[in-house]
Amino acid sequence: MPQPVDTLLNARWIIPVEPHGQTLEYHALVIDKGRILDLLPQNMAAARYQATEHLNLDRHLLIPGLINAHTHASMSLLRGLADDLPLLTWLQDHIWPAEARWVDTGFVADGTRLAVAEMLRGGTTCFNDMYF
Repeated sequence: MPQPVDTLLNARWIIPVEPHGQTLEYHALVIDKGRILDLLPQNMAAARYQATEHLNLDRHLLIPGLINAHTHASMSLLRGLADDLPLLTWLQDHIWPAEARWVDTGFVADGTRLAVAEMLRGGTTCFNDMYF
């Protein structure tokens, strides 16, 4: 009798953390209670597990979450402000005055929420912020 699990993701390709340097084709990622339970060929997963949610990702590549080691998350709200300028001109004449005028705890919270949503959408699951 198949084991009940929360989610089964069938993907065309999966690049696992281990074994390093391998691309697995037609494999399934089994998730239960928020944790990865198993990674195995799709036919074996179908026999071994019964999922509440089942996604077939026939044209997708699954990779481990990306890590961004240097962010200024709340500055996502200043994106596009005075682009293509030398660094000091950009900072002194545009960014620092804008920060002095607008930045408060609400600004930082809103900008960080936006940045986190964008990072998750792009596959980044961990980040190190360099703002406040």
